[in-house]
Amino acid sequence: MTAALQTSDEDPHRHGPQIAFEDLEVGQQAEIRQLVTEDTVRKFAALSGDTNPVHLSEAYAANTRFGGRIAHGLFTASLISAVFGTKLPGPGAIYLSQTLKFRAPVFIGDEVVAQVEITALDPSRQRATFFCTCMVGEKTVLDGEAQIMVPTRDEIEAELA
Repeated sequence: MTAALQTSDEDPHRHGPQIAFEDLEVGQQAEIRQLVTEDTVRKFAALSGDTNPVHLSEAYAANTRFGGRIAHGLFTASLISAVFGTKLPGPGAIYLSQTLKFRAPVFIGDEVVAQVEITALDPSRQRATFFCTCMVGEKTVLDGEAQIMVPTRDEIEAELA
């Protein structure tokens, strides 16, 4: 099962149905797309407290190795969390761990595609392992592996009762 591709004009954070652990399969994928805007970078800086001028000052950033302002690395990484919480496995998923490798900068105006794919399932612990990537065009800007705890059907039914 692959979650439907989100286009930039749709709400990338609208969530799908809650998927139970028993319904997961190795190879399942989901993704969201997010346009990086001036507004998203400024809001992330305000929320995170990371006001590094490489993100906020064009004059400062122009003199860096990037030649211009870049989005926060953890803003890009947060898009992976959005996939988990809204698409696969969706509501009720608990993020347990994440490794990240930042491979290239993300600039204002870039569209980031955050994708996750199930690589392993541990039924005894209700854990799903995912390979995670963020792409801008054909370029991988971030990748890593995540562990997610996923509720069972019985747990979902109990929550809804």
